[in-house]
Amino acid sequence: MKTIAIIGASLAGLRSAQALRQQGFDGRIVVVGDEVHLPYDRPPLSKDFLLGKVEAVPLADQEDLDALNVEWRLGVRATGLLSAREVSLSDDSTVEADGIVIATGGLPRTIPGTRVLRTLDDAIKLREAFGTAQHVGIIGAGFIGAEIASSARALGKDVTVVEALPTPLTRVLGAEMGAACGHLHGDHGSTLITGINVDSVNVDGGINLADGRIVHADVVVAGIGARPATDWLTGGPVNLDNGVLCDAGGVTNVRNIVAVGDVANCAGHRAEHWTSATEQAQVATRNLLAGETVATHTGGGYVWSDQYGVRIQFIGRATDDVRVEDGSIEDRKFVATYRDGDNPDDVVGIVAMSNARLFTRLRRNLK
Repeated sequence: MKTIAIIGASLAGLRSAQALRQQGFDGRIVVVGDEVHLPYDRPPLSKDFLLGKVEAVPLADQEDLDALNVEWRLGVRATGLLSAREVSLSDDSTVEADGIVIATGGLPRTIPGTRVLRTLDDAIKLREAFGTAQHVGIIGAGFIGAEIASSARALGKDVTVVEALPTPLTRVLGAEMGAACGHLHGDHGSTLITGINVDSVNVDGGINLADGRIVHADVVVAGIGARPATDWLTGGPVNLDNGVLCDAGGVTNVRNIVAVGDVANCAGHRAEHWTSATEQAQVATRNLLAGETVATHTGGGYVWSDQYGVRIQFIGRATDDVRVEDGSIEDRKFVATYRDGDNPDDVVGIVAMSNARLFTRLRRNLK
């Protein structure tokens, strides 16, 4: 291969470029990104960035970026995959490449009248809005919604979080551990409303709930998940289904095209995690250079979230058999394990709240 195009200039895209160089590829690398910014870290956007403690946090310093010898095409969107070797761009140009890495990530799901937090530009606008707002409404009590709620409370705002499910984070952590995380809102003065759908959002602020109640808010933020950014691939040669379909090594049905990060549906699973994007990039680029699947990604899906001064960590998968191994839920400091239903002695998942040391020790033995 002489040229490899990476479509997506965030974490997965940058890590793919770095992995290619680490694995000895010395050809041309073109990185296409729809944002004008060089790669930056997204997790701080909902926390220290909103609080004004940091500005954009680069994922690599300029010296490291220069050493990659990458051709950056920023502020330009990919608009189509014309063939297995050609990508059309929004500036009416094309990029031809022997290999392609799809790393376009996800797009936030929205509700009319709400703000979202996905990009640096989103965060800049939201931080400005928080400057004059007193009442903040959050739709969705997942990790991103909870983090934004935590930041708003730290800024002295009145916060109401609305969650359609009876318990927050049930799909990720299960009902018991999701409820434990949900208690953090009340502990710190936020109002959590669960088990109710949102009917609409007023243009001038406020959330209309399905039961007729109105949540007053100057700013409303939707944290209701994301969908894979695959619109530009519709009708092209790569198979799609809840993302870019690929095997466990990130290889698509087109041998010289791989997918990494939030956009990749690898062996039936799409992971929207920081660590997954990094790990998948190493594996997928290796397979791209090999021309076949010689390695697979077997990461445990580690994710962390900082809320109200508490760090929540999770890895593996949640089951109905969950056991607190240390500490207590009431103290908001504990480690719990999830056990396999057929083999109760096997730990298949771990969740911790403010107990990083034991979490790290236990994860070494994760099945």
